[in-house]
Amino acid sequence: MRLIDKTGKSLGVVDLKKALQIARERDLDLIQITSKVQPPVCKIEDLGKYIYRLEKKEKGQKKGGELKEIRLRYNISPHDLEIKARLAKKFLKEGNQVRVRMQLRGRENIFGDLAKEKIGSFLKILEEEISLRIIQELKKKRGGFSMVIIKR
Repeated sequence: MRLIDKTGKSLGVVDLKKALQIARERDLDLIQITSKVQPPVCKIEDLGKYIYRLEKKEKGQKKGGELKEIRLRYNISPHDLEIKARLAKKFLKEGNQVRVRMQLRGRENIFGDLAKEKIGSFLKILEEEISLRIIQELKKKRGGFSMVIIKR
């Protein structure tokens, strides 16, 4: 097996008995990092610290995955649109995904093009301050339009 010490320095290819002996001498654990390569890679380190570091790394990757929703109405005023954009900007800066939803009721369903324009103006207000990436394109759904965006 290829052996790595606590500092990350390679100790070379060593047999299992020798690796276990080195780990006991240093009062540490022998941890198999990967078995996909030949020879497998093992590390001499404290198991508790290794697990803690892996969990911390996973938490860092999950952060920001929360989905927040901004609901817009067809007859929203420009000022209210700016306020909603400010709220969406706050969510995006925190690293969250934002679903922008335009609700259409009754006769408002006829004016789908105007609703798309409102969403477009909402996105323009946001893009003035934040670089956006669209995850889910604008789709017509029952009761209106919906899309998902994140900060680039």
